[in-house]
Amino acid sequence: MTLRPSPPAHQEQRWAPGSVVAVCAHPDDESFGLGGILDAWARRGIPVALLSFTRGEASTLGAGEGALAAVRADELERAAAVLGVGRTTLMDYPDGQLSGQDLPALAAAVEALAVEVRADTLLAFDAGGITGHPDHQRATEAALLAGERLDLPVVAWCLPETVTTTLGAEFGVPFVGRPETEIDLRVAVDRARQRRAIDCHRSQATDNPVMERRLALQDGEEALRFLRR
Repeated sequence: MTLRPSPPAHQEQRWAPGSVVAVCAHPDDESFGLGGILDAWARRGIPVALLSFTRGEASTLGAGEGALAAVRADELERAAAVLGVGRTTLMDYPDGQLSGQDLPALAAAVEALAVEVRADTLLAFDAGGITGHPDHQRATEAALLAGERLDLPVVAWCLPETVTTTLGAEFGVPFVGRPETEIDLRVAVDRARQRRAIDCHRSQATDNPVMERRLALQDGEEALRFLRR
């Protein structure tokens, strides 16, 4: 497996993965959170694969739309296609209980997909899971352990403190933000495909003023930081 050298400090903006596996906890994380980044990389011809540990069946949204696990699986497939994801792996770990699952087993699933698609980079939510959700945090822990085992860099989607401070003041939401000194990479994004992917998750994409405000504050840019170089 080929591993690109880690980018030197202050040159991160010229760095990009050769092939990436995105590690998520739930269907819709890849769109609501990582969508702009995945689309930007796919547009550049970077192979993108996705792993979701759960089927999102514990959501309180969309409960009247049939078997929610099946509904969300279909939504994920359609959203992934919009974002240019070439391979999607959807697992059956219990939604809302990921933090109690065996970490080495979770990491092994990430490793298997990364080896299969010859990924040289893993992408996850920031430490703290952006919102503090235990499932998000566990998914990131699994990505980190897999990165250690495979000796791969792990890059995390993060939110600048300027964004999270505004969201906290306006909505009282506990997003975890990062100061400018902890942000390693800025990725220019086009929100059009991300919004189409978000719309694919019809069971979950109800009126969401917090997400709309976040996307507006981020404008055409996403921030990343290395959890493991």
